[in-house]
Amino acid sequence: MAELLRTAVPPVAVIDIGSNSIRLVVYDSADRAALPIFNEKVLCGLGRDLDRTGMLPDEAVVNSISTLRRFVSLAEYMGSAWIDMLATAAVREAKNGPEFVDAVEAACGRRMRVLTGEQEAEYSALGLLSGTPDADGILGDLGGGSVELVNVRQGALGEQTTLPIGPIRFSKKELSNPSKAVGKVDDALKTVPWLSEGKGRTFYAVGGAWRSVARLHMIRTNYPMHIIHHYSIPYGKAVDFMDFVSHLSVDTLSKVKGISKRRVDTLAYAGMLLHRILLRIKPDRLMLSAYGLREGSLYARLTPEQQQEDPLLAACRRTALPRYENAVTGDRLNEWLGPAFPEASKAEARMRHAACLMADIGRGEHPDYRGEHALMRVMRLPFVGTEHSERAFMALAVAARHSQPSDDVTAMATIKLLLNDEQMTRARAIGLGIRLAYTLSGGVTDVLDRFVLRRIDEGLVLEVKDHEGKSLFGEVVERRLNTLAKSMNCPASIRHVPS
Repeated sequence: MAELLRTAVPPVAVIDIGSNSIRLVVYDSADRAALPIFNEKVLCGLGRDLDRTGMLPDEAVVNSISTLRRFVSLAEYMGSAWIDMLATAAVREAKNGPEFVDAVEAACGRRMRVLTGEQEAEYSALGLLSGTPDADGILGDLGGGSVELVNVRQGALGEQTTLPIGPIRFSKKELSNPSKAVGKVDDALKTVPWLSEGKGRTFYAVGGAWRSVARLHMIRTNYPMHIIHHYSIPYGKAVDFMDFVSHLSVDTLSKVKGISKRRVDTLAYAGMLLHRILLRIKPDRLMLSAYGLREGSLYARLTPEQQQEDPLLAACRRTALPRYENAVTGDRLNEWLGPAFPEASKAEARMRHAACLMADIGRGEHPDYRGEHALMRVMRLPFVGTEHSERAFMALAVAARHSQPSDDVTAMATIKLLLNDEQMTRARAIGLGIRLAYTLSGGVTDVLDRFVLRRIDEGLVLEVKDHEGKSLFGEVVERRLNTLAKSMNCPASIRHVPS
């Protein structure tokens, strides 16, 4: 089939065939920082009445085959290097599941993989690790027909199971009044003894229904960001809110702006289920992950070396690239700045590295708006591997590379809610250090290498290596060095050292 879209790196596609919906996501590449460039979902209802009939409904089968044929054609036209068709609980359990697989493969000319419950849980966990490499706690992935649970220990997969307690397993009466389903849910959870190992750790929630519940919490608490990934709620507040949601009517939920109308029928049940899970595990906090099965299937294809890449830094490297030969890279900039921040924690050093990689993100904007633009863009970039407060820290650092955003800038209100004064000061110091580096060198590696910036007992010292370096030093450089030192609450000095 002819390709209508060609890119230097071909995109890849994943088609997730769930119990309620079928979704196509086309990613711009298959690397560590793949970004969705096409995302569409169709509600086909393959798992509707599955517990009663044991069969995929005829009408749903027809609609699903038509949808899959279209999705495969779109992915092919977009030039996808490969297309993964992954079927889950409904196709796996239905008596006519094998017939459906044969019909789809004949219609689409592509192989479909029917995942076992264990494979589905593993892919969900790999998706979590793709976006949260150091995850430690219990993962729960709520789909239409099942809930996958995985014990994740500091980035390694442990026990896993699949429970048939997705919303399509329950009647409309039970979904509208979830208290009627509590007994079934509790009985299912009792079959997983290792859930108690999640006490005091994190419960990671994956799945559209739980993301919608979290968005409802954002709306209710006037949370300043709309990014679901790594949205975190302390245990006590999460338990209370999920209990509150479980008692909301469909009519009440349908009136909430920002909540998908297609989700309202199952939101109360999703809240009840999460409430029962949290009570059983007693984690330290609830954290949302936007990455699940589809991202896990991508992650599983990576080499071990690629899997070890930091997803945040990988995404930042793709965000802002050098525009000319011998331009200072973000990696080199970070190495140069490191000695000026010797007391930085591992987490702060990582954020500094990311900020250096994104240092030129505002390059193409009007000079009067570069700081504001950089602040807003970093706050909204679709990268993972970072919590909301860390995103705010990086955004302020990158903005300070250009200017000091005023309090009138909308994003500054969010920054102030997520960071304390000390964190804001540290972020600005990093940005001022980046600004000094560009002022010294013009962004040229060979020029930057003539200078060394370090923090020692007597303060911040800029070392000039040779005569050529002296000629590159001037009033603006001195002023920016002093500004940086002031932000770090220390004196500045300049030393000329032999080359």
